[in-house]
Amino acid sequence: MKQPLIAVSTDVRELYNYLWHAAPQQYLEAAIATANVFPLLVPSFGGRLDLDQLLNVVDGVMITGSGSGVHPSLYAGDATEANGPYDPARDATTLPLIEKAILHGVPLLAICRGIQELNVVLGGTLATEIQDRPGSVDHLGPQTESRDERFAIRQTVTITSGSCLAGIVGAGEMKVNSLHRQAVDRLGSGLQVEAVAEDGTVEAVSVRNARAFAVGVQWHPEYWVKSDEASARIFRAFGDAIRAHAAARAAS
Repeated sequence: MKQPLIAVSTDVRELYNYLWHAAPQQYLEAAIATANVFPLLVPSFGGRLDLDQLLNVVDGVMITGSGSGVHPSLYAGDATEANGPYDPARDATTLPLIEKAILHGVPLLAICRGIQELNVVLGGTLATEIQDRPGSVDHLGPQTESRDERFAIRQTVTITSGSCLAGIVGAGEMKVNSLHRQAVDRLGSGLQVEAVAEDGTVEAVSVRNARAFAVGVQWHPEYWVKSDEASARIFRAFGDAIRAHAAARAAS
């Protein structure tokens, strides 16, 4: 069977005096090697793109993590220099892409910034600089130049019994590589909590009554997908949902 196509979000970055629309290689590698799909990068041009046309072609959507935050104006928050940087071009593209993927019943995997975007799309809000909250565990992770140390699997989350993720990785406690400054605050309408950290921070969600796989995780399964079985299972489940969608569309 041919590799199904999936749409992948991009960040807008300035490099060599150019603006680049890019995604980290780890996400693309996980999509190809473990989900067995063909990732297509979607440039962040917002309303200039016909996303309905795109979703008639691809069989999945992956929203990547990023160092930027969702702009607080999109959830009635306060924008400050401290909780930046922001990427408004990405916001203008990913938020409608997520909304339309759910509407079209296209499988969706939203990672890190992606879970935050998913929550905002469905009317939720975000908490910023959560590492400063009283009683919070360290969600920032080690401040080191070593990416392997920074993305080490070290934080405990509890997977909700009977949830979508429980069917993939099992219910109960598991270790993940979660590192973030923002997090889900008020849960968006139509979302259910799939996992929480030790301090109660929402670490994963799914879309209730979705027509297809629609999951957001705050951690980074893409990073250790080749060596961590739980990470691999998430991408394999995403790939299976994509192929089921492609098969159903081909049969219709």
